[in-house]
Amino acid sequence: MARALMIQGTGSDVGKSLILAGLSRAFSRRGLKVFPFKPQNMSNNAAVTKEGGEIGRAQALQARACRVPPEADMNPVLLKPQGEGSAQVILGGRVWGTASAREYRALAPSFLPFVLAAFARLAARADLVLVEGAGSAAEINLRQGDIANMGFAEAADLPVVLVADIERGGVIAQVAGTAILLSPGERARVKGYIVNKFRGDPGLFEGGLAALERLTGLEAFGVVPYFEKARLLPAEDSLALTSFASRPRRQDAPILAAVPMLPRIANFDDLDPLAAESAIECVFVPPGRPLPRQAQLVVLPGSKATIADLDFLRQEGWDIDLLAHRRQGGTILGLCGGFQMLGQRIADPLGMEGPARSVPGLDLLEVDTVLGGEKLLGEVRGVDIATGTPVSGYGMHLGKTTGPGSERPMLRLSSGPDGACSADGRVMGTYLHGIFASDPFRHAFIERLGGEASGWSWEGEIETILDAFADHLEENLDLDGLFAASGSLSQSAKGR
Repeated sequence: MARALMIQGTGSDVGKSLILAGLSRAFSRRGLKVFPFKPQNMSNNAAVTKEGGEIGRAQALQARACRVPPEADMNPVLLKPQGEGSAQVILGGRVWGTASAREYRALAPSFLPFVLAAFARLAARADLVLVEGAGSAAEINLRQGDIANMGFAEAADLPVVLVADIERGGVIAQVAGTAILLSPGERARVKGYIVNKFRGDPGLFEGGLAALERLTGLEAFGVVPYFEKARLLPAEDSLALTSFASRPRRQDAPILAAVPMLPRIANFDDLDPLAAESAIECVFVPPGRPLPRQAQLVVLPGSKATIADLDFLRQEGWDIDLLAHRRQGGTILGLCGGFQMLGQRIADPLGMEGPARSVPGLDLLEVDTVLGGEKLLGEVRGVDIATGTPVSGYGMHLGKTTGPGSERPMLRLSSGPDGACSADGRVMGTYLHGIFASDPFRHAFIERLGGEASGWSWEGEIETILDAFADHLEENLDLDGLFAASGSLSQSAKGR
């Protein structure tokens, strides 16, 4: 009989996505068939499923932790912000349309039956479904029509465990304040809490646990010490970029790669494998700072609104920095939206990503892009033409790019030629997401920049980290207590 447990947070970016991934691996290692589920996600970091759907990157990682392929039912509603207070709505892995924040709040309740049906399909095949909430459980201003947190927990009749982040301070207030703000019925669903990201001696927090027991009566399922290697796992959304940008720069890496932090940056986890290499210091440059002149590589990342982010890039003066970088012999790589920006012109005649208009590109590749048509989604394999190394990844883009530069493609994929390169090979662009996860390509790319590649396997490293994090949770959490706190869906199914 399937069981389920919902992990909600006391705030955004408290680590609930990674906690759920670690629990997924830990419980699946116990012989349980585990599936992750997130009713509603808001993120421009997305992944492609086997059937060609689109879900949040965090749910794809959690599926991997469960050792099952990602599928659209794991994240039935995905909101992809594209600026001007609007977001693209992905329903069941497919583009449904665009809605403003106000419009979506009115729409969300109508999506609840669809979300519950996706959950029921997973539960029918599972021993345990681990459900992730979104943001804070106590956002009472958003409670009406909620399908992401307590609204879903009540509709599916699920028990809840809170995750709180001690690193940001005020963890006692996080847990106690959340409990106070919940209604009596919601409060009764909360079985306990987890304190995450503790640095130092957990024994020093015994007084805090005692205070929380006195204030809330909730069970503490454990205190999770800070897990350093979690930073190598794909981040759920752009909130993580703030901490990336503030990290001290490594001085020992021979190659500096700069990535401008565009407001609508998408799928920036493309850079994770590159940033994990010891030969590369990958710096996300926040607004207000120039691109570092000493950088050997500048990467223009993906974007959910390419023209709007190109406007922002110019407002920051980063286009001038790019031209200087090019004159000095630096290398430039554009990924998806970043590739489109490198061309001569971008046109959005149908207003797919904002107001209909056409703008000049950065004129660093001889290509033009017209946005429109059906979003192209799918896993692909091929070869990097410059090095002959195999590549694999996934496509996820709107529009068609053509021009003389396309006659010098960067990749030869199973779907055909992809991307473009300058005549000297210093400027290149591709639509392939996840390209740096291809070990031979990443190693050859680093060597082209004059560095020495590590030779390790990125996919193997992710598996090692997931197992190590599961061990970490086994050691510091009461997993038996968490499983006992999960609810049997034989009873909760009556609510559906």
